[in-house]
Amino acid sequence: MVPYPYICHAQKRGFLYMINFNGEIVSQDLQLSVNNRAFLFGDGVFETMKVVNNKILFLEDHYFRLMASMRIVRMEIPMNFTLEYLEEQILLLVQANNCETSARIRFSVYRNEGGFYLPSDNTISFLIQSVSLPNPYYLLDENPYEVELYKDFYVSKQLLSTIKTTNKMIHITGSIFAKENGYDNCLILNETKNVVEALQGNIFMVLDGKLITPPVSEGCLNGIMRKQILSIAKKSNKYVVVEEAISPFDLQKAEELFITNVIKGIQPITKYRKKEFQNAFAKELIAELNALI
Repeated sequence: MVPYPYICHAQKRGFLYMINFNGEIVSQDLQLSVNNRAFLFGDGVFETMKVVNNKILFLEDHYFRLMASMRIVRMEIPMNFTLEYLEEQILLLVQANNCETSARIRFSVYRNEGGFYLPSDNTISFLIQSVSLPNPYYLLDENPYEVELYKDFYVSKQLLSTIKTTNKMIHITGSIFAKENGYDNCLILNETKNVVEALQGNIFMVLDGKLITPPVSEGCLNGIMRKQILSIAKKSNKYVVVEEAISPFDLQKAEELFITNVIKGIQPITKYRKKEFQNAFAKELIAELNALI
């Protein structure tokens, strides 16, 4: 790993917020090279995780997705990048920042500098950030939550769409569109105009006795919380659980719509266009989810 120089002088409200850079706990005021490939080319992948009571939720799932992501983009995986090493590095940081009770973690990995589109070096550096969260458990937000389709750009049905890369321009422009038009979130489409996911998570729909979510082959993120919800729902036997394409027309027939991600857990959608939705199954699922942690 090739470390860049850093300057340790950042302070915020009298507390020095720290990050983990290549295994070293340093100030968040880290100065990276202007030749950083994540900055120049989006040449990086990341994981968003949640820590509760000094435990990383769904750690194995996050670890194996990160390893798969690095292999997909042909990064060189260091020999010391074991599950135990990543766990140790994350927990060292949350302890340094006094946020062991509940924290959001971003674990970023990027290819070291050199080359243009063709890298001259496939070794990597990593950066871990932690932010304290107000509650260790998943709470169901029952406030109004309206969504709309985002149609300026489309997600491709390809392997890169299923992992978290540092190129998130569709999600950025979609978030700006949502804010400008007064929506809480937007749903993204693929090139065949099927609904793939929301800007901040996977999408689930309850319709005609089925719990439906798009398959990964549609181009949706292979979400960690998506996996947990599928597992919980299959055990409940309340609905037939299926992975199949969702068209925009299906949304207005649905009884319930909700979004999942590892930080929020489950976010019910209350309105899409003129249709309003229930949240009964989302309540059941979030209770089961909290039982896991």
